Amino acid sequence: MNPPKTDARRHHDPSVRGFASDNYAGAHPEVLAALALANGGHQVAYGEDVYTENLQRIIRSHFGATAEAFPVFNGTGANVVALQAVTDRWGAVICAESAHINVDEGGAPERMGGLKLLTVPTPDGKLTPELIDRQAWGWEDEHRAMPQVVSITQSTELGTLYTPDEIRAICEHAHAHGMKVHLDGSRIANAAASLDVPMRTFTNAVGVDILSLGGTKNGALFGEAVVVLNQDAVRRMKHLRKLSMQLASKMRFVSVQLEALLAKDLWLRNARHANEMAQRLAEGVRAVHGVDILYPVQANGVFARLPHDVSERLQKRFRFYFWDEAAGVVRWMCAFDTTEDDVDAFVAALKEEMAR
Repeated sequence: MNPPKTDARRHHDPSVRGFASDNYAGAHPEVLAALALANGGHQVAYGEDVYTENLQRIIRSHFGATAEAFPVFNGTGANVVALQAVTDRWGAVICAESAHINVDEGGAPERMGGLKLLTVPTPDGKLTPELIDRQAWGWEDEHRAMPQVVSITQSTELGTLYTPDEIRAICEHAHAHGMKVHLDGSRIANAAASLDVPMRTFTNAVGVDILSLGGTKNGALFGEAVVVLNQDAVRRMKHLRKLSMQLASKMRFVSVQLEALLAKDLWLRNARHANEMAQRLAEGVRAVHGVDILYPVQANGVFARLPHDVSERLQKRFRFYFWDEAAGVVRWMCAFDTTEDDVDAFVAALKEEMAR
């Protein structure tokens, strides 16, 4: 059968690569094939389709028999829905100052979710029980938003990882104070690949109550999921998802992407490759005099400091972002489709610009 004709035209050069974000990558071919497989005919809308039903089985295979997935459009939506599900109207969320929910979601958790974020400075993006205690107080003080949730990110916004034991300690500490634990897992696959453990090892197995499960950064076209791990911790998830404008009518096209990633090992293959490219990038950068890598490279991101003028010239050749422009800190991200040639070309360009 000949492919269907279309009037759409390609408006970009697919050979152009960058290191700005793993969101710059397209969809993995196996995900696109799954979308085509789910297309055609009619399926019940709003999540009552067979693909969303099958996704529940797959989610339980990763996160235990009581886990339940609620597919959503995007990561910010997943975080807002998940955090609303485990807080009261007067509740607050303790998080790292560098957390995505605090820095990169346009105030959505506070403005759309009605939540107060209680932030804590961290040296490496990771909370500890001691750091949590800087904000874990005043539950009976009506003048203060009540700390009800601890939100952690795995891998963190600085590319670092929590060990399972570190997350267990956080969960035990939070639960002892009557708080719940949310894990922002937009790059959870990269964390599992780097730690070489199943995702359950640092989520439901150690006490995490609710999870934002990422798909887009790991090869999906779009779509994430809120995964409820502790059914006793949440209320009215279906209603919150709709209220938060995250209920997809044609949900099968979100669910089938997550199925394609999670049913076998595509999620792990993609994450391992992205991590390996970040390691290759870090090794090349370490050989360049005058460039400092700031944090351990444990997932698919490299954070470095270099002269500002060099960064600006290099950005004209490869897209990437400043992380802290005043300090000269930049972030380089690798994706599932980053190649060794991409990395080597970037390192060569960096050397050239540093030598000017």
